[in-house]
Amino acid sequence: MSNYSGSNNNPRVIIIQKLYGKFFNEDNHLDFPKHRFKKFIKDIVLGTIERDEVILAELETKLGDKIIFDNLDKVFQIIIKAATYEFLYKPSVSINIIIKEYLVSSNFFLNNDQTKYLNALLDNIGKKLRSKNA
Repeated sequence: MSNYSGSNNNPRVIIIQKLYGKFFNEDNHLDFPKHRFKKFIKDIVLGTIERDEVILAELETKLGDKIIFDNLDKVFQIIIKAATYEFLYKPSVSINIIIKEYLVSSNFFLNNDQTKYLNALLDNIGKKLRSKNA
């Protein structure tokens, strides 16, 4: 899924944009225009929104006081929520693929140092969540 030339074709960039709009603009209407991965995009976006409280509870349980989620950049929050949804509810997709795809997508929103920090966070979260569910 990572052979996309622009942000408009990358499903996870679209996921990040849709979630950002919905979480930080309650009035934002979600629509899902025709796309090769429309079903996947819609599933991740709606699943992340629907299970927001569960995702936050899992993150708090697994990370504890190591990180204060609300202090993170808003784009970080969105990427972590979406990736956590995939870690929890898409067990057929490997941790490495999920992390790689969100890191590639994060390049459209974050600088290189932020992406490195995001990589460490996602790796930590993914390993902790999947070890429990494996």
